[in-house]
Amino acid sequence: MCVILKKMIHIDINYIHLISHQLEFFKKLRDYLYTCRCPYCGDSQKMKNKTRGYFYRKAEQMNFFCHNCGKSTTAGKVVELVNPDAYKEYVKERFIGTTESEYKFDAPKFEKKDPKLKDLIPINKLSLDHPARQVLVDRQIPEHHYDKFFLSHKFCSWAEISSNQDHPRLVIPFYNEDGEVFAAQGRAFGKEQPKYLTVKFDDKPKIFGLDRVDWSKRVYVVEGPIDSLFLPNALAVAGADFIHLPFEKEDITVVLDNEPRSREIVKRMTQLADNNYSLVIWPDTISQKDINDMTLAGVRDIQKIIDDNTFTGLELRMKLATWKRI
Repeated sequence: MCVILKKMIHIDINYIHLISHQLEFFKKLRDYLYTCRCPYCGDSQKMKNKTRGYFYRKAEQMNFFCHNCGKSTTAGKVVELVNPDAYKEYVKERFIGTTESEYKFDAPKFEKKDPKLKDLIPINKLSLDHPARQVLVDRQIPEHHYDKFFLSHKFCSWAEISSNQDHPRLVIPFYNEDGEVFAAQGRAFGKEQPKYLTVKFDDKPKIFGLDRVDWSKRVYVVEGPIDSLFLPNALAVAGADFIHLPFEKEDITVVLDNEPRSREIVKRMTQLADNNYSLVIWPDTISQKDINDMTLAGVRDIQKIIDDNTFTGLELRMKLATWKRI
């Protein structure tokens, strides 16, 4: 990555902050993600505190997208709209102010792994008949996702977990928006318990897929990392609390596992409804527990089933009231 590109994204962020006082209900959600009322359409006319405009990172620049009017543009164009004088300075800094000495490129990097993964073996590098690779084949995980899995021959030693019975596990790293590993989940190959062990290297919510998500589109949030690989633009909470997800609820669809009705499940779904999330209520024609099991059972058009059975607001509460009585 060249140095000039790294500089440009910081210029974008500086000018977003510079005009933030001119953007209604501007708020930073986390690094590289901000929300405000859309300066193009004025945002929702019914709910004056609604913020459906988002600044988000795309490669090495900041972009803007409005979920109300669909406006999609660069952060620079928003600066031009909101503050023309600031935009003149923005152009000087970002384009005219670039000197030849700034165009310095880092040395080429070839498949450099995060240091935390240095003792692990990428699954896509294993032979086609290797037992660890066969686990992914048997689960029908799309092959283009194989590079997201690793093999650890001694997981407890690698994860620095005290154990008298170390054993191999399938490792699923969790990357942040910058592609850095902050956690990892180890899935047992045999009957070792617990089946899933998650280790955290940084104190962050265990959310899988942050390095791939596109915030300008609808985001599906599921429970397990493997399930997320069967949907476009999906995240997985991996045991984290859905209620306290660190991002806005606009254009987020929560897809819980298809578990039997119980007091605890109803309570969980009611909490999501009360917190204004869009939620999937699986139809009775679906008997499998999760998306991977549905795929293995030959269920077709899973995304369409999800979209057709996603509800929010009053409609969700009515559907939930009917569902829990069945």
